[in-house]
Amino acid sequence: MADATMTARPGAPSRNWLLTLLELRTYVALIVVFTVFAIMAPNFLSVDNAVLISKHVAINAFLAIGMTFVIITGGIDLSVGSTVGLTGMVAGYLVLYGIDLGLGWSIQFNTLEIVLITCAVGVFVGWINGILITKLHVAPFIATLGTLYVARGAALLMSGGRTFPNLNGSGTYGSASFPAIGAGTFLGVPMMIWILVAVTAVAIYISRRTPLGRAIYATGGNERGAALSGVNVDRTKLFVYMFSGLMAAIVGIVIASQLRAAHPATGEFFELNAIAAAVLGGTSMAGGRGRIWGTIIGAFVIGILSDGLIMMGVSSFWQMVIKGLVIIAAVVIDQWQRKLSARIALTQEAH
Repeated sequence: MADATMTARPGAPSRNWLLTLLELRTYVALIVVFTVFAIMAPNFLSVDNAVLISKHVAINAFLAIGMTFVIITGGIDLSVGSTVGLTGMVAGYLVLYGIDLGLGWSIQFNTLEIVLITCAVGVFVGWINGILITKLHVAPFIATLGTLYVARGAALLMSGGRTFPNLNGSGTYGSASFPAIGAGTFLGVPMMIWILVAVTAVAIYISRRTPLGRAIYATGGNERGAALSGVNVDRTKLFVYMFSGLMAAIVGIVIASQLRAAHPATGEFFELNAIAAAVLGGTSMAGGRGRIWGTIIGAFVIGILSDGLIMMGVSSFWQMVIKGLVIIAAVVIDQWQRKLSARIALTQEAH
């Protein structure tokens, strides 16, 4: 028995070390891309560039947080980019025109009301996705692909494809503070970063401290087993898609207020960055595993990678190729990690 124990031990530390390295891959990737661009990209370490990157990271992170919950349940949400465009147009329309009641009457809204209505639109799009998936049993890929087109078409119809410009708001109606959501600062930090901190805290609390969080992981880990153990799988899926829609609405509001304009094409391909950040952050495409904090680090990697490539003058076409390779690499590494974890678990059971 002593000999058997001694021969079993040498392989275990190396495997555990490799597993730890795979689990920390997001942090390693962040250190690598930061170091490379700090050396090679001019002005990368400047304060202005740090602020710019933080804003880009925030936009990716909002969507990636919602996408993380969706992917953990074993789903996917391809509609978030189009929802960004739709909700941005809704916010722009409400700022400029309010709601026309006819006969010269209209309802005007203050900034808080505009934000709440726009968020409700995003949640509604997520609700539609959830209903299609849970009640009509449409595959998540197909359901959200359909709403991708519907939301983008609705955004185009709202203005005939034109931009809603000059979203400065009105002091008379209490909407003059609308531009501050995306362009304002508090204590020298952009407002969108404060919003991201609050959203991240809520998402982490839900995932770690609530029965809903446990239901999300259980649904993705083993949907049938979760249902048999009393988890309301349909309600859980409905929540994650509605939450993803809410995150998209926040991004739509932030971009419209930051640019003081809303365009129906806003948000194109945003879903790709969200998926990349979530997967790079350790969220398994097979479902059942993922961390919000890891997703935030993944969003930093994607944001730094995008801005660094731009600063180095890399073609936008090559940027798409590189992002695609990052997603593929993240999925492959995730599969390695799962296989290695299973192998170590079997080894430990055997001894």
